[in-house]
Amino acid sequence: MRYTGARILVEALIEQRVDTVFGFPGGAVLGIYDELYRRRDQIRHVLVSHEQHAAHAADGYARSSGKAGVCIATSGPGATNLVTGIATAYMDSTPLVAITGNVSTSLLGKDSFQEVDIAGITMPVVKHNWIVKTVNELVEVIREAFAVACSGRPGPVLIDIPQDITAAWGEWPERPQSSSGGGAGRALRLAERTGRHTFSDEDLDRAAAMLAASERPLLYAGGGVVLSGASEELRELAERLNAPVALSLMGIGALPSDHPLCVGLIGMHGTAAANKAAQKADLLAAIGARFSDRVTSSAGRFAKAAKVLHLDIDPAEINKNIRTEAWVLGDIKRILTGILKKLPRRANALWIGEIGQWRRHPERVPHPALRPRFIIEETAGRLGPDAIVATDVGQHQIWTAQFYPFRRPRSFLSPGGLGTMGFGLGAAEGAKIANPERPVALFTGDGSFRMNSGELATVGGCGTALLIIIFNNHVLGMVRQWQSLFYGERYAETSLDRPPDFVKLAGAYGLPGYRAEDEASFLRALDAAMEAVSAGQTALIDAVIGRDERALPMVPRGAPLDEQIP
Repeated sequence: MRYTGARILVEALIEQRVDTVFGFPGGAVLGIYDELYRRRDQIRHVLVSHEQHAAHAADGYARSSGKAGVCIATSGPGATNLVTGIATAYMDSTPLVAITGNVSTSLLGKDSFQEVDIAGITMPVVKHNWIVKTVNELVEVIREAFAVACSGRPGPVLIDIPQDITAAWGEWPERPQSSSGGGAGRALRLAERTGRHTFSDEDLDRAAAMLAASERPLLYAGGGVVLSGASEELRELAERLNAPVALSLMGIGALPSDHPLCVGLIGMHGTAAANKAAQKADLLAAIGARFSDRVTSSAGRFAKAAKVLHLDIDPAEINKNIRTEAWVLGDIKRILTGILKKLPRRANALWIGEIGQWRRHPERVPHPALRPRFIIEETAGRLGPDAIVATDVGQHQIWTAQFYPFRRPRSFLSPGGLGTMGFGLGAAEGAKIANPERPVALFTGDGSFRMNSGELATVGGCGTALLIIIFNNHVLGMVRQWQSLFYGERYAETSLDRPPDFVKLAGAYGLPGYRAEDEASFLRALDAAMEAVSAGQTALIDAVIGRDERALPMVPRGAPLDEQIP
């Protein structure tokens, strides 16, 4: 059967069970958009306000659902606007398929209008990318792209399609080609090269023996636990060893925050219990986690008393930042299942008792000013345990990680590796579209929200009901915090005492907005906002907090984890 390249692309997306794409049209993708219009009963297109948010929305869709997210942009500036979102997905291992248009093949390399080498630009931040040069390879490329994005350690891929390829006629195979020599076979081979590894029974024996012999084990769980669906296996391992579990930012939700063995976030803004446990453990088992500088602080002073066991799907992470005693490569769920078959139950009562002394949290007390913990805990109580929460980056991100009672995986969407201001609203929008039955909230800062506030047009226009809470301290809070602590209180360019008025801005987009400056007014605003969300509207609360609120505890750069600013 012969179709145009644009139809082949859309048919291939339907074949991959894509139900939503996020994008912004332009000249080089008009053929694709015409075909999407024809098939709008099968694929929903969400028109964003800026291409960067198409990538962030696809990212939020993927993180919250476990399926690959898809975004589309035109050539030139449309394509380059995707790059920050693609890099964000790459750092956090999110399966994302980015589709860009380009000038016709005869014009490539000639500095044509809106031409850019997007494949070259994105090469460092994708698992793989393709420039489609003939229409008959298009369907094979699409199949490969989804296989690579979702296999091994997931991540973003990019497909660049010149305009004449979308207009050309080519063959559409009725069924996927067999793995013996066609597109599916190439997809499998590419997937294997991007991190699909196996492990031996001897690998599991050694890991189980190290865990069983340890007297002070710490399980350090990361995003790989969430991605592989291994939360139950993590919980069983922790309970069998009676071992504490520390979480990376990407690992939040892998173990419920109220589980007695969960000691919370580890690293620069980690809890005292998690950080002290890392420094005193005799075995640190990293499970689906990488040793980033925000976790280790000083690599040479990290977990010095511990042997390190690393369980991960990506061989590139082994011994990259921290030397390990042993490792097991493969899917985390399969690895933990295998280890559990070999591991006896342990007590470790003295170790857990010691950690318990570090876990004391101060009681929340009434305060005349509006405080971040109050905002987060009161909002969590209204949203319930099924909510999905997105953030941008900064103090509000850390407060959310510290105070929100996450109980489920894929409930916390935050730009961990790249730290992308402007991520949150697009990600929340994508998560709500992927999970229409679940409440979705965005906690953001006034600095971050300025970067993506135009996306209010999208959430208002497509009927996406979000709760947006802005922690408004009229400064770039985390940068000011560093200036306070380490730069002699020289506040260079961190004041945001200027428009907009966020409540009026929400009104300009046809959305209800509320301002809160103390606890009583916040509770009233929360009541009104939740009522609006229940009625199907996005609602915004401008929560005014003190400019010198700090995200603590904090480990100064280069210090060992247990030397925290309390």
